Amino acid sequence: MFTTVSSHVCRHGQGKLLLRLLVLKNARLCNSNSSIGKGIRSYATEHAHHEARIENIRNIGIIAHVDAGKTTTTERMLYHSGRTRHIGNVDHGNTTTDFLPMERERGITIQSAAVTFQWPPKSVLPNGQESKTINLIDTPGHQDFRYEVDRCLPILDGAVCIMDGVKGVETHTERVWQSAHLSNIPRLLYVNKLDRDGASFKRAVQEAAARLKTWPLLCQIPWWQKDEFVGVIDVIHEVGLRFSKNSGAMTVVPKETLATHNPALKDEMEKARLHLIDKLSDQDEGIMEEYLERDINVSSGTIKKAIRRLIIDGEAKFTPVFAGSSLTNIGVQPLLEAVVDYLPNPSERPELRLITGSKTVTFSEFMETAPKKKGAPHQKPEPVLSVSHVFKVVDSGARGLMSWVRTYHGSLSRSSHMWNSNMHVFEKPQNIMHVSAKDYHDIQTLPTGHIGAMTGLKQARTGDTLLTFPGHQAQAPEAYRSVRIKAPETPPAVAFISIEPYTKTAGDKIVDALQRLSREDPSIRWHKDERSEQLILSGMGLLHLEIAQDRLLTHYKIEKETAIWGDIEVEYSECLFAPTRPHHHEYDRALRGVAGRAACTVLLEPLKACHHDTLLESSIERDGNIIHVSIPLPENTDELPFDTETVRQQLFNGAIAGLSRGPRRSAPVRKCHVHITFDPEKDWSKNSTGGHITNAALFAVRAALKEAHENAQVGILEPFTNFTIHCPEEASHAIQHDISSARGGQVMEVRKPEEDDYSGSVDGQGGERIDLTRVYVPPDPYEGVQSLRDEGKKMSGSVRMLHIMGKAPLKEMMKYDGHLRSMTGGRHTLTLDPGEFELVTGPREKALALEG
Repeated sequence: MFTTVSSHVCRHGQGKLLLRLLVLKNARLCNSNSSIGKGIRSYATEHAHHEARIENIRNIGIIAHVDAGKTTTTERMLYHSGRTRHIGNVDHGNTTTDFLPMERERGITIQSAAVTFQWPPKSVLPNGQESKTINLIDTPGHQDFRYEVDRCLPILDGAVCIMDGVKGVETHTERVWQSAHLSNIPRLLYVNKLDRDGASFKRAVQEAAARLKTWPLLCQIPWWQKDEFVGVIDVIHEVGLRFSKNSGAMTVVPKETLATHNPALKDEMEKARLHLIDKLSDQDEGIMEEYLERDINVSSGTIKKAIRRLIIDGEAKFTPVFAGSSLTNIGVQPLLEAVVDYLPNPSERPELRLITGSKTVTFSEFMETAPKKKGAPHQKPEPVLSVSHVFKVVDSGARGLMSWVRTYHGSLSRSSHMWNSNMHVFEKPQNIMHVSAKDYHDIQTLPTGHIGAMTGLKQARTGDTLLTFPGHQAQAPEAYRSVRIKAPETPPAVAFISIEPYTKTAGDKIVDALQRLSREDPSIRWHKDERSEQLILSGMGLLHLEIAQDRLLTHYKIEKETAIWGDIEVEYSECLFAPTRPHHHEYDRALRGVAGRAACTVLLEPLKACHHDTLLESSIERDGNIIHVSIPLPENTDELPFDTETVRQQLFNGAIAGLSRGPRRSAPVRKCHVHITFDPEKDWSKNSTGGHITNAALFAVRAALKEAHENAQVGILEPFTNFTIHCPEEASHAIQHDISSARGGQVMEVRKPEEDDYSGSVDGQGGERIDLTRVYVPPDPYEGVQSLRDEGKKMSGSVRMLHIMGKAPLKEMMKYDGHLRSMTGGRHTLTLDPGEFELVTGPREKALALEG
């Protein structure tokens, strides 16, 4: 029943992994009703709630451009691990992680979904060995949902970046790669869809080096049989892995068999292994010593340990590369092995960093230097039992709002009395649950390194930090009151839709739904227009707002007939042309019947590059603006009657509110540097409240903007998008002319796909140069050999294609795909990537003035 592994393979220390893969292969072939099949599924279900040891946990994400195969790969992982009985299909709308109706209707991932499974399943492991628990988050690939990716990435310990073998590195691939780099997340690269016409593993690897700026470590190369992609060659273990396209069953082919039946492939495998060892020996002393001792016969275990050491810091100077075709069940099991072997467990990640006041420190540094209680300088600060981070909030309907959390220190239970250091309130969960796509299972505790969900948190929002202390206290210890984990930044909105309710009852219901929707997704914003009294819903683009509107109508049960729904339009912004004079404002009105007084001085100026270069700890960057608060302190800060960090945050809040609506179009103000000065001696009084301080900053900012507008110093900004159009050459001239003359855009580059140049060098992620000519890639099967399909294409007349790249106003490009269809006959692809806000000038500014 089991395929035999040759003794030659075992002698080189490779039999352990291969035998495990063979056992997994044959277990997968067992009938779904057999005892082995039932054992796998039973274990996968029961063990999902088991508290795995932290060294056996892998918190990973799947990241990629839209349609690269993220969800398809996830489905195969679940199936081969025994977590699911059948393989879901995106086209059929029956996948595990894409369970929303809109996801199944459109065939794309809209929200991130979490699933847990074990690899390898314990039922097929030898006694004494433990499975690894993989907590996997499948993220969206469309650029409109980039915030969904950004809020999930920081809580992960590793990621698998998937590339389309036909399209190579795409715009969103670069963006999510950079997001992962900002969080120092170790990554694997998986080149998918190698079974498709036009797929090129060689080009994909070269693009990864050139555009992702990482040195590719080829752990696998594709196995082609003439024009057919049949499997992968494991470079490290020197074996072939051939797959059944129907069941995914895997056959291990020893090196000797490859040498007999395909000597050229065996030679390419040895060449790839030699290149891999050579590169690793330049970076790792351990592999260098073994290389010198044993020549090229470096053990597979040594190679894998060296790769792990090189990538675990998350800087992505080097990235292991794997090959496959998830849709045809090729290469998924070895990819899972790579997740287990190369990606770190939570205890191997860099120490948690906390923000305390204007400083960022590690958790251990903070515990050592935490302020002591007043009057007890020698007393240690009270211990913190747990530290967790809310990275997502989901409205599940029947269960209400659920807060997804990652525990970094300690353990959470249903009796935990949690301090929300962002909202300054204590909260207690009703339930703690394990998340499995659309299903939730109650668990008792959430230990360190685990991901779960909690119900009953009334105040928690995305980015909040939760702390627990001994006992049940009425107030958090002063040392921990404002300690927090860095929250993800919310990008500025670029489009909006207006909603005008017919009645007050309908308006109240819509407002309640908008509040819940924006709590779920902070990249969705809303406000009530003061002049028209319309509700304005803003988001990240056309698709984002279409999904938001659908969720209001279907999930929140808003009847469409109760309001007038406008068209989705581009959201403009405002900016300053010149600095304003200092504006001092004193706010002394009664708030909720409480008298008080507070004041501050505000100076606004256009944002310059130097402001980013000299960003101070007492500054924040929000919605394209930088806000700096200066509070001159006396020599003895103990004499201050207020907490400086609290006042600083209140002034920030006021400035943010003041910038949310400009004087020219009531649009948000961008690219502005705000300097606020708060003098404790002049601007503070004993009856100053938080509301008075916030309003002082708000009205000072508005007064400065109003004066700038009266002096004609306020301009209009509009969002631009970077575009890539893949189209027939015959249509390219008309498209370029249309974009440049009629759309206000700019064509930056036009090239043929085959003209990509990989002969130079690029700056790598670590600052080192990557010489692209030294990056090893195996030849593609059609190099030097014309296939029958290629000949057929020539006879039928192939179409020469071009790439057109540039930038244009988002307003002109949101619905440009339909216009392109008429110009290309449907033979095109259009990719948009967020650009910058740019100044509206000339005819576009005049046309805008006539509109509004």
